[in-house]
Amino acid sequence: MLPSVHRGILKAAVHTLRTSRGAPLNRVMSICDGVPVGLADAETIFALSSGHGRCGVAVVRVSGPASATALRSMAGLTRSLPPPRTALLRSITEPQSKEVLDRGLVLWFPAPHSFTGEDSVEFHIHGGPAVITAVLQALGSMPGMRPAEAGEFTRRAFQAEKLGLTEVEGLGDLIHAETEAQRRQALRQMSGDLGRLYQDWSHKLKRCLAHVEAFIDFSEDELIEDGVLTQVDKSVCDLQADIERHLKDERRGERLRSGVQVVIAGATNAGKSSLLNTICQRPAAIVSPIAGTTRDVVETALDIGGFPVLLTDTAGLRDSPDLVEREGVRRARERVEQADLTLVVVDCAHLPSDAQEAAAFLLAHLKSILPETAFPPTRCLLVLNKTDLLHGDQRQKLDWELRRVCGLPPVCLISCHTNEGLQDFVTVLHNSVKTLCGDPLSGAPTLTQARHRAHLQQCVTALAQYQQYRDTDLALAAEGVRLALTSLGRITGRVGPEEILDIIFKDFCIGK
Repeated sequence: MLPSVHRGILKAAVHTLRTSRGAPLNRVMSICDGVPVGLADAETIFALSSGHGRCGVAVVRVSGPASATALRSMAGLTRSLPPPRTALLRSITEPQSKEVLDRGLVLWFPAPHSFTGEDSVEFHIHGGPAVITAVLQALGSMPGMRPAEAGEFTRRAFQAEKLGLTEVEGLGDLIHAETEAQRRQALRQMSGDLGRLYQDWSHKLKRCLAHVEAFIDFSEDELIEDGVLTQVDKSVCDLQADIERHLKDERRGERLRSGVQVVIAGATNAGKSSLLNTICQRPAAIVSPIAGTTRDVVETALDIGGFPVLLTDTAGLRDSPDLVEREGVRRARERVEQADLTLVVVDCAHLPSDAQEAAAFLLAHLKSILPETAFPPTRCLLVLNKTDLLHGDQRQKLDWELRRVCGLPPVCLISCHTNEGLQDFVTVLHNSVKTLCGDPLSGAPTLTQARHRAHLQQCVTALAQYQQYRDTDLALAAEGVRLALTSLGRITGRVGPEEILDIIFKDFCIGK
């Protein structure tokens, strides 16, 4: 018969492993000569890692156990390999015929100090299509070599624990970044800021789960110190509050990643299409004095001050007997409901001459365009167009009076015909977009993926389960912590029950 302490340890180990079995990204990996088992016997893959098309230099990457063989065969290295990470100018030859294909640089990255964690080689060759094709065909003719699948190099880096899932996503975002703000956010995520935040939360949850499991299994033997569950209660409560604050980011990171949805809306002939063309500086939409010219959604992607914007022109909002125009109006209202920022364009000629009456008119006009959930209209700009039609000091007086009215969003007076006020409008637009996205380099890292948000919401729900069953069923409460840990693991790609056991033995020294 085992001593009670040993029986308790075994019970906790079996319980933890059993209940954690089937975690979606559970990867228990052994290390052999610096390469994770499962990668050591992998196929060797190759691909063009630089962009397609004619260019001065192209990079062909090779990764896997046959990388050294490929380097020796194609670079004419009969003896030792070149020093790691040192560029060497060599003739690149066909392995069988020894025909010279090109002359370029070769670099050797021995495992585990490479991007994938495997032996890797890079061929820096001239970027002509014929040269690239010849080198790729030569690699494909060698035994044990095959073309890489999409994203396979990065997948191997993840499997070798060179990158976490959040870092992988940051790398993908960095490759696709089109604006300065997107680049900054992606680079911060790829550097591991977001991953470290989630890993810190995971570590706290592992400790909480280990303590609860130990209390369940060993409290009867009086091997657990008093107050352990009190510490767990506080940690769970604090962590739940931290995650909830993290979720209340108004989707700034997601908005910056995918682009701010800016919709131009208003009545017919207010100058919406003219405003779109003026901002884009090209004839993106048809402009006509005929009311109802725009009947469909016209979209264009822009970079406004380093922030990505998807600018949308919509049909004029009015009642119409025309079926096609009615469909355009329906689509316009749908886009306004989905917009991050709405530019409500108004023809100045339709405003009452009295400033107070004009303010009341604009408020009523906003209510006819914006959904009820958009009030107060904090994500809206009022664009009063055709100011060139106003007389004398009427423009200045209108501007001064409207700025004093409470309840109106920022007002911009412009003329798409003379470009008057457009520079000030673009400045206001840029500041509004910047506020919606935030500064990607300041403060805590923000959510960038809808996937992250969904798993974090599941994590909060699971932590609430712990608090619900804390005093009635400690096993169900522990299950809540375990589910929360699994939800975080789905974001980072790391869920391992063995880590829970490590904390049990480390923190409590059971069976010492």
